[in-house]
Amino acid sequence: MEIGIGIVGGGYMGKAHAVAMHAVAAVFNTKLRPRLEMVCATTIKSANQYRDAFGFARATDDWRELVLDDKVEAIVIASPQVTHREIAELAFKHKKPVLCEKPMGASLDDSAAMVAAAKNAGVANMVGFNYVRTPATQFARQLIRDGKIGDITWFRGEHTEDFLADPDLPASWRTSGTANGTMGDLAPHMINAALALAGPITELIAEVETVYDARRSETEIQKVTNDDHAQLMCRFASGAMGHLYFSRTATGRKMGFAYEITGSKGAIRFDQEDQNALWLYEMKGVEAERGFKKILIGPHHPDYLAFCQGPGHGTGYQDQIIIEAKDFLTAIETGEPIWPTFSDGHEVNKIVEAVFASAEQKSWQQVSTNAECF
Repeated sequence: MEIGIGIVGGGYMGKAHAVAMHAVAAVFNTKLRPRLEMVCATTIKSANQYRDAFGFARATDDWRELVLDDKVEAIVIASPQVTHREIAELAFKHKKPVLCEKPMGASLDDSAAMVAAAKNAGVANMVGFNYVRTPATQFARQLIRDGKIGDITWFRGEHTEDFLADPDLPASWRTSGTANGTMGDLAPHMINAALALAGPITELIAEVETVYDARRSETEIQKVTNDDHAQLMCRFASGAMGHLYFSRTATGRKMGFAYEITGSKGAIRFDQEDQNALWLYEMKGVEAERGFKKILIGPHHPDYLAFCQGPGHGTGYQDQIIIEAKDFLTAIETGEPIWPTFSDGHEVNKIVEAVFASAEQKSWQQVSTNAECF
Protein backbone atom coordinates (compact mmCIF):
# COMPACT_ATOMS: atom_id res chain seq x y z
CA MET A 1 0.00 0.00 0.00
CA GLU A 2 1.36 3.43 -0.93
CA ILE A 3 1.86 6.25 1.55
CA GLY A 4 2.45 9.85 0.50
CA ILE A 5 5.58 11.37 2.07
CA GLY A 6 6.21 15.09 2.53
CA ILE A 7 9.68 16.31 3.49
CA VAL A 8 10.25 19.77 4.93
CA GLY A 9 13.79 20.71 3.94
CA GLY A 10 15.77 19.52 0.95
CA GLY A 11 19.35 20.06 2.08
CA TYR A 12 21.79 17.56 3.60
CA MET A 13 19.25 15.59 5.62
CA GLY A 14 16.33 16.27 3.29
CA LYS A 15 18.21 14.51 0.51
CA ALA A 16 19.19 11.62 2.80
CA HIS A 17 15.56 11.06 3.78
CA ALA A 18 14.36 11.31 0.17
CA VAL A 19 16.89 8.70 -0.95
CA ALA A 20 15.91 6.49 1.99
CA MET A 21 12.21 6.69 1.13
CA HIS A 22 13.00 5.74 -2.47
CA ALA A 23 15.01 2.70 -1.36
CA VAL A 24 13.34 1.38 1.78
CA ALA A 25 10.59 -0.70 0.16
CA ALA A 26 13.08 -2.48 -2.09
CA VAL A 27 15.58 -3.08 0.73
CA PHE A 28 13.17 -4.22 3.45
CA ASN A 29 10.05 -5.15 1.43
CA THR A 30 7.94 -2.91 3.67
CA LYS A 31 4.17 -3.23 3.49
CA LEU A 32 3.89 0.55 3.23
CA ARG A 33 5.47 1.81 -0.01
CA PRO A 34 6.57 5.46 0.18
CA ARG A 35 5.60 7.85 -2.59
CA LEU A 36 7.53 11.13 -2.58
CA GLU A 37 4.60 13.51 -2.78
CA MET A 38 5.92 16.97 -1.86
CA VAL A 39 9.10 18.74 -0.78
CA CYS A 40 9.31 22.14 0.89
CA ALA A 41 12.23 24.56 0.82
CA THR A 42 12.72 28.23 1.71
CA THR A 43 12.28 29.39 -1.90
CA ILE A 44 10.18 27.96 -4.71
CA LYS A 45 13.28 27.89 -6.91
CA SER A 46 15.19 25.60 -4.56
CA ALA A 47 12.06 23.55 -3.85
CA ASN A 48 11.61 22.91 -7.59
CA GLN A 49 15.27 21.91 -7.85
CA TYR A 50 14.83 19.40 -5.03
CA ARG A 51 11.63 18.11 -6.61
CA ASP A 52 13.39 17.39 -9.88
CA ALA A 53 16.59 16.04 -8.32
CA PHE A 54 14.96 13.73 -5.75
CA GLY A 55 11.84 12.64 -7.62
CA PHE A 56 9.02 14.38 -5.75
CA ALA A 57 5.68 14.91 -7.45
CA ARG A 58 5.35 18.50 -6.28
CA ALA A 59 7.20 21.33 -4.55
CA THR A 60 6.32 24.28 -2.32
CA ASP A 61 7.95 27.05 -0.32
CA ASP A 62 5.16 26.93 2.31
CA TRP A 63 5.45 24.12 4.84
CA ARG A 64 1.81 24.64 5.86
CA GLU A 65 0.71 23.75 2.34
CA LEU A 66 2.73 20.55 2.59
CA VAL A 67 1.38 19.55 6.00
CA LEU A 68 -2.25 20.24 5.06
CA ASP A 69 -2.15 18.53 1.67
CA ASP A 70 -4.43 15.48 1.57
CA LYS A 71 -1.92 13.45 -0.46
CA VAL A 72 0.79 13.98 2.15
CA GLU A 73 0.08 11.26 4.71
CA ALA A 74 3.33 11.30 6.72
CA ILE A 75 5.87 14.05 7.29
CA VAL A 76 9.64 14.20 7.70
CA ILE A 77 10.95 17.38 9.33
CA ALA A 78 14.48 18.10 8.11
CA SER A 79 14.48 21.86 8.63
CA PRO A 80 16.21 23.99 11.32
CA GLN A 81 15.30 23.31 14.98
CA VAL A 82 13.47 26.61 15.38
CA THR A 83 10.84 25.36 12.90
CA HIS A 84 10.25 21.90 14.40
CA ARG A 85 7.59 22.65 16.99
CA GLU A 86 5.17 24.55 14.77
CA ILE A 87 5.41 22.01 11.94
CA ALA A 88 4.98 19.02 14.25
CA GLU A 89 2.05 20.52 16.14
CA LEU A 90 0.13 21.22 12.92
CA ALA A 91 0.90 17.75 11.59
CA PHE A 92 -0.29 16.09 14.79
CA LYS A 93 -3.40 18.25 14.82
CA HIS A 94 -4.29 16.58 11.52
CA LYS A 95 -3.28 13.11 12.77
CA LYS A 96 -0.27 12.77 10.50
CA PRO A 97 2.78 10.74 11.63
CA VAL A 98 6.04 12.67 12.00
CA LEU A 99 9.72 11.76 11.79
CA CYS A 100 11.68 14.75 13.11
CA GLU A 101 15.39 15.30 12.77
CA LYS A 102 17.36 15.69 15.98
CA PRO A 103 17.43 17.55 18.25
CA MET A 104 13.70 18.11 18.67
CA GLY A 105 12.91 21.80 18.68
CA ALA A 106 15.04 24.75 19.75
CA SER A 107 14.41 24.39 23.50
CA LEU A 108 13.22 22.06 26.23
CA ASP A 109 9.84 23.80 26.14
CA ASP A 110 9.60 23.05 22.43
CA SER A 111 10.31 19.36 22.84
CA ALA A 112 7.90 19.07 25.78
CA ALA A 113 5.15 20.63 23.69
CA MET A 114 5.97 18.29 20.80
CA VAL A 115 5.75 15.26 23.09
CA ALA A 116 2.36 16.42 24.35
CA ALA A 117 1.09 16.97 20.80
CA ALA A 118 2.33 13.54 19.72
CA LYS A 119 0.63 11.80 22.65
CA ASN A 120 -2.61 13.67 22.03
CA ALA A 121 -2.61 12.70 18.35
CA GLY A 122 -1.84 9.06 19.03
CA VAL A 123 0.07 8.61 15.77
CA ALA A 124 3.60 7.39 14.99
CA ASN A 125 6.41 9.73 15.99
CA MET A 126 10.16 9.25 15.84
CA VAL A 127 13.36 11.27 16.20
CA GLY A 128 16.20 10.97 13.68
CA PHE A 129 18.99 9.51 15.79
CA ASN A 130 20.46 7.46 12.96
CA TYR A 131 23.86 6.42 14.38
CA VAL A 132 22.39 4.06 16.97
CA ARG A 133 20.80 2.18 14.07
CA THR A 134 24.02 0.74 12.71
CA PRO A 135 23.85 -3.06 12.88
CA ALA A 136 26.93 -2.95 15.15
CA THR A 137 25.36 -0.66 17.75
CA GLN A 138 22.07 -2.54 17.59
CA PHE A 139 24.09 -5.69 18.31
CA ALA A 140 25.87 -3.95 21.20
CA ARG A 141 22.49 -3.13 22.76
CA GLN A 142 21.49 -6.77 22.32
CA LEU A 143 24.66 -8.01 24.01
CA ILE A 144 24.08 -5.67 26.96
CA ARG A 145 20.43 -6.70 27.33
CA ASP A 146 21.46 -10.37 27.24
CA GLY A 147 23.93 -9.79 30.08
CA LYS A 148 26.97 -10.64 27.95
CA ILE A 149 29.21 -8.10 29.69
CA GLY A 150 27.42 -8.21 33.06
CA ASP A 151 26.51 -5.04 34.93
CA ILE A 152 27.79 -1.82 33.37
CA THR A 153 30.25 0.00 35.64
CA TRP A 154 31.63 2.62 33.24
CA PHE A 155 30.59 4.31 30.00
CA ARG A 156 32.75 6.60 27.87
CA GLY A 157 31.30 8.21 24.76
CA GLU A 158 32.39 10.84 22.29
CA HIS A 159 31.09 12.52 19.18
CA THR A 160 34.10 14.31 17.74
CA GLU A 161 34.67 15.85 14.31
CA ASP A 162 37.12 18.41 12.94
CA PHE A 163 35.09 20.46 10.46
CA LEU A 164 35.90 23.63 12.46
CA ALA A 165 39.33 22.61 13.76
CA ASP A 166 41.10 25.13 11.50
CA PRO A 167 40.98 28.56 13.22
CA ASP A 168 41.25 30.26 9.81
CA LEU A 169 37.98 28.82 8.54
CA PRO A 170 35.43 31.62 8.03
CA ALA A 171 32.36 32.40 10.09
CA SER A 172 29.16 30.70 8.95
CA TRP A 173 25.69 29.78 10.18
CA ARG A 174 27.37 27.04 12.23
CA THR A 175 29.23 29.62 14.36
CA SER A 176 26.13 31.56 15.37
CA GLY A 177 23.27 30.59 17.69
CA THR A 178 23.12 28.00 20.47
CA ALA A 179 21.19 25.49 18.36
CA ASN A 180 24.03 25.36 15.82
CA GLY A 181 26.82 24.78 18.36
CA THR A 182 28.29 21.44 19.29
CA MET A 183 25.74 20.87 22.07
CA GLY A 184 22.93 21.39 19.57
CA ASP A 185 24.52 19.59 16.65
CA LEU A 186 26.78 16.68 17.65
CA ALA A 187 26.13 16.12 21.36
CA PRO A 188 22.52 14.86 21.06
CA HIS A 189 23.68 11.83 19.05
CA MET A 190 26.07 10.57 21.72
CA ILE A 191 23.74 11.50 24.58
CA ASN A 192 21.06 9.41 22.89
CA ALA A 193 23.55 6.55 22.52
CA ALA A 194 24.49 6.76 26.20
CA LEU A 195 20.82 6.51 27.20
CA ALA A 196 20.29 3.63 24.77
CA LEU A 197 23.32 1.65 25.90
CA ALA A 198 23.75 2.48 29.59
CA GLY A 199 20.34 3.78 30.67
CA PRO A 200 19.08 7.05 32.17
CA ILE A 201 21.50 9.70 33.45
CA THR A 202 20.55 11.02 36.89
CA GLU A 203 23.20 13.68 37.53
CA LEU A 204 26.07 15.40 35.75
CA ILE A 205 28.69 18.14 35.91
CA ALA A 206 29.85 19.77 32.69
CA GLU A 207 32.05 22.28 30.91
CA VAL A 208 31.11 24.03 27.66
CA GLU A 209 33.70 26.04 25.76
CA THR A 210 34.31 28.05 22.61
CA VAL A 211 37.83 27.25 21.39
CA TYR A 212 38.02 29.94 18.70
CA ASP A 213 35.89 32.87 19.82
CA ALA A 214 36.16 34.89 16.60
CA ARG A 215 36.24 34.06 12.89
CA ARG A 216 36.61 36.22 9.81
CA SER A 217 33.72 36.84 7.45
CA GLU A 218 34.06 38.43 4.01
CA THR A 219 34.09 41.92 5.50
CA GLU A 220 34.90 41.69 9.20
CA ILE A 221 35.86 39.64 12.24
CA GLN A 222 32.75 38.05 13.74
CA LYS A 223 32.26 36.77 17.28
CA VAL A 224 31.49 33.06 17.55
CA THR A 225 28.33 32.84 19.66
CA ASN A 226 28.16 29.11 20.32
CA ASP A 227 30.27 26.24 21.64
CA ASP A 228 33.08 24.31 19.95
CA HIS A 229 33.40 21.51 22.47
CA ALA A 230 31.99 20.28 25.76
CA GLN A 231 32.50 17.50 28.28
CA LEU A 232 30.55 16.02 31.16
CA MET A 233 30.99 13.54 33.96
CA CYS A 234 27.81 11.75 34.88
CA ARG A 235 26.17 9.10 37.01
CA PHE A 236 23.66 6.69 35.48
CA ALA A 237 20.54 5.44 37.28
CA SER A 238 22.18 2.00 37.44
CA GLY A 239 25.02 3.49 39.51
CA ALA A 240 27.53 3.34 36.66
CA MET A 241 29.95 6.23 36.13
CA GLY A 242 30.34 7.96 32.79
CA HIS A 243 32.12 10.58 30.73
CA LEU A 244 30.98 12.17 27.45
CA TYR A 245 32.91 14.50 25.15
CA PHE A 246 31.70 16.38 22.09
CA SER A 247 33.77 18.49 19.70
CA ARG A 248 33.77 20.06 16.25
CA THR A 249 37.44 21.07 16.65
CA ALA A 250 38.86 17.59 17.27
CA THR A 251 41.74 17.70 14.80
CA GLY A 252 41.93 14.52 12.72
CA ARG A 253 38.54 13.15 13.75
CA LYS A 254 36.08 12.85 10.85
CA MET A 255 33.26 10.78 12.36
CA GLY A 256 34.32 10.16 15.92
CA PHE A 257 31.09 8.66 17.22
CA ALA A 258 32.69 6.18 19.59
CA TYR A 259 32.06 4.48 22.91
CA GLU A 260 33.65 2.13 25.42
CA ILE A 261 31.52 0.21 27.88
CA THR A 262 33.02 -1.64 30.85
CA GLY A 263 30.98 -4.34 32.56
CA SER A 264 31.45 -6.78 35.40
CA LYS A 265 31.92 -9.70 32.96
CA GLY A 266 33.27 -8.02 29.84
CA ALA A 267 33.55 -4.88 27.74
CA ILE A 268 32.54 -3.41 24.37
CA ARG A 269 34.24 -0.89 22.09
CA PHE A 270 32.94 0.78 18.93
CA ASP A 271 34.06 3.56 16.60
CA GLN A 272 31.84 4.90 13.81
CA GLU A 273 34.88 5.43 11.58
CA ASP A 274 34.95 1.62 11.46
CA GLN A 275 31.21 1.15 11.69
CA ASN A 276 31.12 -2.46 10.51
CA ALA A 277 33.12 -3.83 13.42
CA LEU A 278 32.42 -4.27 17.11
CA TRP A 279 35.09 -5.15 19.69
CA LEU A 280 34.04 -7.51 22.48
CA TYR A 281 36.00 -8.68 25.54
CA GLU A 282 34.69 -11.56 27.64
CA MET A 283 36.15 -12.35 31.03
CA LYS A 284 36.32 -16.09 30.54
CA GLY A 285 38.86 -18.75 29.61
CA VAL A 286 42.50 -18.80 30.61
CA GLU A 287 44.09 -15.39 31.21
CA ALA A 288 46.82 -15.95 28.63
CA GLU A 289 44.22 -16.25 25.85
CA ARG A 290 41.97 -13.35 26.82
CA GLY A 291 41.68 -10.18 24.80
CA PHE A 292 39.31 -8.06 22.73
CA LYS A 293 38.04 -9.82 19.61
CA LYS A 294 36.94 -7.96 16.50
CA ILE A 295 33.48 -8.98 15.35
CA LEU A 296 32.88 -8.22 11.67
CA ILE A 297 29.25 -7.27 11.20
CA GLY A 298 27.28 -9.51 8.86
CA PRO A 299 23.94 -11.19 8.09
CA HIS A 300 23.53 -12.52 11.64
CA HIS A 301 23.39 -8.98 13.06
CA PRO A 302 20.33 -6.68 13.19
CA ASP A 303 19.13 -5.14 9.89
CA TYR A 304 22.25 -6.19 7.94
CA LEU A 305 20.98 -9.04 5.76
CA ALA A 306 18.48 -6.80 3.94
CA PHE A 307 21.44 -4.93 2.45
CA CYS A 308 23.97 -7.69 1.82
CA GLN A 309 24.42 -11.45 2.24
CA GLY A 310 28.17 -11.23 2.76
CA PRO A 311 29.65 -10.72 6.24
CA GLY A 312 32.25 -7.98 6.46
CA HIS A 313 31.08 -6.28 3.25
CA GLY A 314 29.61 -3.46 5.33
CA THR A 315 26.86 -0.88 5.46
CA GLY A 316 27.24 2.90 5.26
CA TYR A 317 25.76 6.19 6.40
CA GLN A 318 22.83 6.20 3.97
CA ASP A 319 21.90 2.70 5.08
CA GLN A 320 21.33 4.03 8.62
CA ILE A 321 18.72 6.42 7.21
CA ILE A 322 17.08 3.58 5.26
CA ILE A 323 16.84 1.54 8.49
CA GLU A 324 15.31 4.60 10.13
CA ALA A 325 12.74 4.90 7.31
CA LYS A 326 11.86 1.21 7.74
CA ASP A 327 11.27 1.70 11.46
CA PHE A 328 9.12 4.80 10.83
CA LEU A 329 6.97 2.98 8.27
CA THR A 330 6.64 -0.01 10.60
CA ALA A 331 5.48 2.25 13.44
CA ILE A 332 2.86 3.78 11.15
CA GLU A 333 1.70 0.38 9.90
CA THR A 334 1.48 -1.38 13.27
CA GLY A 335 0.48 1.55 15.46
CA GLU A 336 3.17 0.47 17.92
CA PRO A 337 5.83 3.02 19.00
CA ILE A 338 9.38 2.32 17.86
CA TRP A 339 12.35 3.78 19.73
CA PRO A 340 13.39 6.58 19.73
CA THR A 341 10.04 8.35 19.99
CA PHE A 342 9.49 12.04 20.72
CA SER A 343 9.53 11.15 24.43
CA ASP A 344 13.01 9.70 24.00
CA GLY A 345 14.11 12.83 22.14
CA HIS A 346 12.85 14.94 25.00
CA GLU A 347 15.05 12.94 27.40
CA VAL A 348 18.09 13.95 25.33
CA ASN A 349 17.07 17.60 25.49
CA LYS A 350 16.86 17.36 29.29
CA ILE A 351 20.52 16.36 29.37
CA VAL A 352 21.50 19.18 27.00
CA GLU A 353 19.77 21.75 29.20
CA ALA A 354 21.40 20.30 32.33
CA VAL A 355 24.82 20.57 30.64
CA PHE A 356 24.37 24.28 29.97
CA ALA A 357 23.08 24.86 33.51
CA SER A 358 26.01 22.97 35.01
CA ALA A 359 28.56 24.85 32.92
CA GLU A 360 27.06 28.19 33.92
CA GLN A 361 26.69 27.38 37.62
CA LYS A 362 29.83 25.22 37.85
CA SER A 363 27.97 22.60 39.84
CA TRP A 364 26.42 19.15 39.67
CA GLN A 365 22.91 19.07 38.20
CA GLN A 366 20.18 16.54 38.92
CA VAL A 367 18.28 15.21 35.89
CA SER A 368 14.73 13.91 36.02
CA THR A 369 14.74 10.61 34.15
CA ASN A 370 12.41 8.41 32.18
CA ALA A 371 13.40 4.77 32.63
CA GLU A 372 11.74 3.83 29.32
CA CYS A 373 14.59 5.47 27.40
CA PHE A 374 16.82 2.40 27.94
